[in-house]
Amino acid sequence: MAYPLAPSDDAWRAQLQAKIARGEAEPLAYDVTRHAATERPFTGRYESWWQPGRYHCVVCGSHLFDSDTKFDAGCGWPSFWRARPGAIVEREDHSHGMHRTETLCAGCGAHLGYVFDDGPPPTGLRYCMNSAALQWHPA
Repeated sequence: MAYPLAPSDDAWRAQLQAKIARGEAEPLAYDVTRHAATERPFTGRYESWWQPGRYHCVVCGSHLFDSDTKFDAGCGWPSFWRARPGAIVEREDHSHGMHRTETLCAGCGAHLGYVFDDGPPPTGLRYCMNSAALQWHPA
């Protein structure tokens, strides 16, 4: 799939290194978004962040989630019960002997995390995201 906002690998790395230097991204941002790494549970900056606002892709800035869909899943990662329409692309992931549904930013293809069907109403979904893939903006 082609992603309209995907930077080259060099630009991706440079952009995130600059954001990390300014404190706008977490040190794992490149490995998470480009190589599908996962941050350790309960370590990400947004896991316990409850301020009203919007969550954007740390790479391309696409608006992914709203704070009113965030909930405490107790899993150690920021969790949301709904993504913004058209913001997320899903694909099957069979790595590490598991069957999961990976979530990617529809704008640039950045790995965000996974979606599971054990979330709360009204969707029953749990978008389990890496904080390192997100950037929060006030409402």
